[in-house]
Amino acid sequence: LRLPLLVGYVAAGVVIGPHTAGPSVVAVHDIELLAEIGAALLLFSLGLEVSVRDLRAVGRVALIGGPIQILLTSAAAAWAGIRFLSMTSTESAWFGAMVAVSSTLVVVKTLNERGVTTTLASRVMIGLLVLQDLAVIPMLIILPQLGNLQGAAGKLAAAIGIAITFLAAVVFAGTRLLPGLIRRILIWGPRELFLVAVVATGVGTGFATHQVGLSFALGAFVAGIILSESEFSHQALSDLASLRDIFGLLFFVSVGMLLDPRYVAAHWGRIAAAVVLIFLSKAVILGGIARSFGYVNMAPWIVGLGLSQIGEFSFVLARSGVRSSMISQATYDLVLACTVLTMALSPLVSSAALPLGRAWRRWQK
Repeated sequence: LRLPLLVGYVAAGVVIGPHTAGPSVVAVHDIELLAEIGAALLLFSLGLEVSVRDLRAVGRVALIGGPIQILLTSAAAAWAGIRFLSMTSTESAWFGAMVAVSSTLVVVKTLNERGVTTTLASRVMIGLLVLQDLAVIPMLIILPQLGNLQGAAGKLAAAIGIAITFLAAVVFAGTRLLPGLIRRILIWGPRELFLVAVVATGVGTGFATHQVGLSFALGAFVAGIILSESEFSHQALSDLASLRDIFGLLFFVSVGMLLDPRYVAAHWGRIAAAVVLIFLSKAVILGGIARSFGYVNMAPWIVGLGLSQIGEFSFVLARSGVRSSMISQATYDLVLACTVLTMALSPLVSSAALPLGRAWRRWQK
């Protein structure tokens, strides 16, 4: 059908999920665990391809433009939730936060398939995604406290302190201890042992970050960036590629398993309107930010449409909102459907960036 592989993975997840007839996966939790490993390996391999020098070049747009994008997108989505989706003010705040975060894994997979992870627009996207992933930490602290913000500042400061301390420790260990250890493993000889060490580095760092309250995938990404500065990065990326692809597809299959086609069929009008609004608003805001920071030609179109989906962290936020009784089941189901659909449609939407950009330039002339 000439569609991106990612769409097929999500569709396969819908078919074997618990909400459809026919064969179903019984051990859903086991699939989710494997999907977590796949997510970590995807982000770890991205870190191996992206150097600190690349990220430093887009630091300004990430550190300044990233928070502006999150605030603007959250405000726009919250307003739409109240105005068009009949949400309460509290639910709309949660909805805005969930819409503001894009999908690191979808973007990484799409960039890998197209072989463009090192272009300027791709580096801008990766910088913004890292900032968004970090922003989930204060979101998870502040949003459950919306009814009572007393004490939220102390919790937020403590969480930021833990994050900075832990990441500093990871960078120290990765730059001072890891290269010597891997060099010794290569001297021992077996190539398989090198692959095991590389996987253990990515997944182990991810698990450690998860234990201190940070993102599993973010920790793996940081480990990849650290290892990318060593002489082993190219060999590690080459050995890891097939393993990354096998485990990575399980993440997108697990996303498809969450979608209930019956809910989509019953509320298709509401969901379709929300999906269109999400794509349009995020594309305009993100493209505008890229343009305002001096990125011209095709870059604003690529960044805007490439980051216009909702991310995997919206699942985390949605579950937290339901557990704290801050959002209703109806809002949870809507967010879930919109997240899965925007993630599945994202490769098709992002592929329209260059044709639309060229058409815009012709029209301006």
